[in-house]
Amino acid sequence: MIRSELLQSLAEDNPDLRPEEIEQVVDVFFEEISARLAEGGRVELRGFGTFSTRERDARLGRNPRTGDAVEVPAKRVPYFKPGKEMRERLNSG
Repeated sequence: MIRSELLQSLAEDNPDLRPEEIEQVVDVFFEEISARLAEGGRVELRGFGTFSTRERDARLGRNPRTGDAVEVPAKRVPYFKPGKEMRERLNSG
C-alpha cells in the first residue's frame, strides 16, 4: 500500500471528513513517529507493533563498482517489531 491508497481507504471509511483533514491526520501520525524515533525513543502501537532504532557499528564495506574498500560510518537505523496479533494474523491462513 502506498500513501495515496492509505488516504483513499481512510476517506472511504470516514466520509464525514474532508480529504484535507485526512491528509493532515496522516501527516501528524507519521511526523510524530519520526520525531520520537529521532529523539531516540520508541513508539508502541498495541496489536500492531513497535518502532524503535538500533545502532549499527562502523564497518569496512566495498564499493560494488570498483571493489575498493570504503569506510561506512556508525549510524542509527529504524527497526520495526510486529506485535503478537500482527504475527498471528500474518501466519493464519
